[in-house]
Amino acid sequence: MFFNPNDFRRRQERTGPSGLLEIFSREWLTIVKVDALTCLSLVPLVTLPPALLAMNHMSRRMAEDRSVTVRGNEWYDHETGQGGGPISFLQTRCGLSYPEAVSRLLEEQSPAVQTYQKPEERRKKFALPPGNREMRRVYAYLLRKRCISREVLTAFVRAGLIYEDAKYHNAVFVGKDEHGVARHAHKRSTGDRSFRANAEGSDPRYSFHWTGPSDRLYVFEAPIDLLSFLTLRPEGWQAHSYVALCGVGEKALVWMLEQNQGLRQVFLCLDHDRAGMQATERLEALLRDRAGTRISVLQPERKDWNEDLQAVQGLEVRPAEEQARPIRQEMG
Repeated sequence: MFFNPNDFRRRQERTGPSGLLEIFSREWLTIVKVDALTCLSLVPLVTLPPALLAMNHMSRRMAEDRSVTVRGNEWYDHETGQGGGPISFLQTRCGLSYPEAVSRLLEEQSPAVQTYQKPEERRKKFALPPGNREMRRVYAYLLRKRCISREVLTAFVRAGLIYEDAKYHNAVFVGKDEHGVARHAHKRSTGDRSFRANAEGSDPRYSFHWTGPSDRLYVFEAPIDLLSFLTLRPEGWQAHSYVALCGVGEKALVWMLEQNQGLRQVFLCLDHDRAGMQATERLEALLRDRAGTRISVLQPERKDWNEDLQAVQGLEVRPAEEQARPIRQEMG
């Protein structure tokens, strides 16, 4: 049995919003077969939170956008590093303002099923968060908690690629374009609060990266993974190129290869979990069409490279997920 939108619409007209949760609960096994964005566009937005809660233990990538995961009543975009609850979902994916999103969620009546199309994206103007006069908290966080090498960290700081923002004291990882102009910023909290997000208007092509003269490019999910890898393997690291995707999207990788035609060895160093391994397979397939490129896969022993680094420092870390395939350690 497959989910029929017309049948759902007829029952919605009979039962009204109050009966939709029961329908979701009864038929969630068929709903999971439908693209999540389609489901959300078919259901009146007043029912969005219960609809998501009815799928509480379901986590799946949207067919329309592989980089978006919905789990429970939260969503996360792996390409942009953004996520949140139902309100932010409506703002980001449907183009609604905050008052409009709240209004939709609180409406008591919804006479007909409405379909919302995401408006044509208009990139917001990018601006780096104002910097703090000192970097005490960023250094303490990355050196002590994340075990990053002081030499590696200082090299990126001097290149203007890492700094501390003034308002929240986040670590800001800067991505620059081919002219040295900042076009991307990834923010990571330095305190107990877990927070990470890209600054508004960031262009994903210019994600956090380092360019060296050799023909090697190492690809990571997060800036801290990149710095951890360099801490673990510091010898001659400045000669090679590195990029953190700030997720698992391919735009930054593609841009690096376009700008540096001499890059012929690509090492995919993504996380050792299901999402990371799936992304690795996707990126491998993408790179196969690039003539003269050798592709290698380097996986951390644990979930990510920072956990490997912390383990070397004697800290307790969680083990990696069961592997979908053997680890390949190719250095060329």
